[in-house]
Amino acid sequence: MSDLPPSAYVTSRQFGEATVTIISDGYMLGKVALPLPESEWRPAIPEADAEGRINYGLNFIHIKIGDASILVDPSGLDDPTTNMVHDFIETYPGYGLTPGLEAGLASIGVKLDDITHLLITHAHGDHFRGMVTERDGKQVPRFAHARYLVGAGDWQKKPGQALPDNQTDNDVTLCYGTVEAAGQLETVATDREFVPSVTMIPAPGESPGHCIIRVRSEGESFYYLGDLFHYAAEVEHLDWMDPGRNPTEMRKSRDRLLAETVDSDAILLYTHSPFPGWGRIVSSGAGYRWQWA
Repeated sequence: MSDLPPSAYVTSRQFGEATVTIISDGYMLGKVALPLPESEWRPAIPEADAEGRINYGLNFIHIKIGDASILVDPSGLDDPTTNMVHDFIETYPGYGLTPGLEAGLASIGVKLDDITHLLITHAHGDHFRGMVTERDGKQVPRFAHARYLVGAGDWQKKPGQALPDNQTDNDVTLCYGTVEAAGQLETVATDREFVPSVTMIPAPGESPGHCIIRVRSEGESFYYLGDLFHYAAEVEHLDWMDPGRNPTEMRKSRDRLLAETVDSDAILLYTHSPFPGWGRIVSSGAGYRWQWA
C-alpha cells in the first residue's frame, strides 16, 4: 500500500494548543472474542461478518504541543526488523497495512529523531513492538532521543537489571529491557503530567499496567484509550470484555473515564476502532453509548 495517500490513513485535530494526529497502521481481520453467546453480542456488533469476524483497526497517535513531540503505541508493523509483520500475517491472514508510522509521521513533518516522548499504553505486542528496531544486528531503541514511559504494572524488572540471554525471545523483556539498558525507560504508577497539558493515567484491567493518555488544553480534551475498549458496543455493555482481563479493575477504569467524559465535549479514540476513530461517550437512557465524532 505504498501508494496510499496520507489522507487515507492520517488525520489531525486541534485541542487547544495541542495537535493530535491519528495514524493507522492498518487493520487485522479477527473473530469477535467476547466470551458471550453469538446471539447476545451480534445485535450490538452488526459489522461482524457471517463468520463472526471484524476488522480491528490499528491506530496510534502523535501529539504535538510546545516543544514536545509525543508518540503513543507504535506497533512496529512498518519495520520489518521487528519480525512483527511476519507474526501478524501468520496470526491474521486477512490483514491490511498502510505505509505505516514513518511515512505517516513524515506526512506531518515529523522524523523519528524528533520524538521527545514515547508512551506505551500496555504490554501487548501490537502496541509496543515498534519501540525498538535492529541496527548492526542488535536491538536498539527506535527513537534515539525519546523518554519512554510505560505502566509500572507491566514492567517488574529491577532498574538496571541485565537482560537475561535466555529471555531474548520474549518480546516484553526484549523491548522494555533494551530501552531500559539504554537509560531511556521510565515507569508510571500514578497520574503523571509529564509535559504541561498531557497526562498518562493508570487504567488497569486490560493488563496490570495499562494506561490511558489525556490531553487537556484551553478547555478542550482528548483521550487515547488504548484497549480500555475493543468494541464500541462495550460502552453500552460496560461489563463486556475479552477473556484474560481483570474484570474488576477494568470496570473501575471504565467508570473513572465515564465520570470525566460523559456528555462533555471530550473526544476519544480506542486503538482498535475503525479509522479515523474519533468519538465520544454520551448518555443513552439509563446507560451510555459510543458516538462517532
